[in-house]
Amino acid sequence: MPENQKRSRTVLTVFAVTFAAFLLAVNKNTFVDTAGLYPGGVSGLSILIQRLFDTAFHIMLPFSVINLLLNAVPVYIGFRYIGKKFTLYSCLMIVLNSIFTDLLPQHIITEDILLISIFGGIIQGAAIAMCLNAGATSGGTDFISIFLSERRGVDSFPIILAYDAVILCIAGLFFGWDKALYSIIFQFASTGILRMLYKKFQQSTLFIVTTKPHEVCSAIYEISQHGATILEGEGSYGHCERNVVYSVVSAAESKKVIRVVRNADPEAFINEIKTQKLSGRFYQPKES
Repeated sequence: MPENQKRSRTVLTVFAVTFAAFLLAVNKNTFVDTAGLYPGGVSGLSILIQRLFDTAFHIMLPFSVINLLLNAVPVYIGFRYIGKKFTLYSCLMIVLNSIFTDLLPQHIITEDILLISIFGGIIQGAAIAMCLNAGATSGGTDFISIFLSERRGVDSFPIILAYDAVILCIAGLFFGWDKALYSIIFQFASTGILRMLYKKFQQSTLFIVTTKPHEVCSAIYEISQHGATILEGEGSYGHCERNVVYSVVSAAESKKVIRVVRNADPEAFINEIKTQKLSGRFYQPKES
């Protein structure tokens, strides 16, 4: 990658991380605190500890101190097993989010807890997706999730779900089950937006009917580093020989792949299907 392109990418990443950190802080001070909700991950645990100390000892601990301490182990996992640059950007995100949260004033837009749960969750998911797409993470359980997915091939969703469930149960016991139940709506909205905007760990299956199978396979590999299988077939209408190229690619790259396939064969017929489950070796680029 040319030097000027690297610098531009770095500037864009820092800007995206900074804006995402600011957005998460505003969301906490505007929506989460107003309704007394508990978002998932380390930030949710930080808020829970903060409120427990305030209730039991009448001491309001700074969010930044708790959040930074709880992120120590996940950050170590990031440096050790995921990627140094990725982890450094993530550390910037964690520090800025912590500082913004303590410095920005609290502001009430609405006290309708259902509206807060839905729109707060949407903002939360959009901010985290922005951060992930820029090449960083919001910290905490995101590091653990990426580590388990990339390095161990383990589905991390049940583990993260169990972690969030424990936080919500403790919050329900101490602060009321209505807050815990509305927090589930908040997390559901956040997860839905995140899955919609961040597709790195989702896959698309492509069926491509073409007369230039080898050119199409080369184009797919060049853009995505994924292989393909060539199947022989016959067109039912014209009874002429056709080839079907079958490939599974990252959903985040599917548009680019389809574009280069169109360049290789403008007459290709392409069917893209969302992959529900995948077993076997699938190339996944590592974070730097």
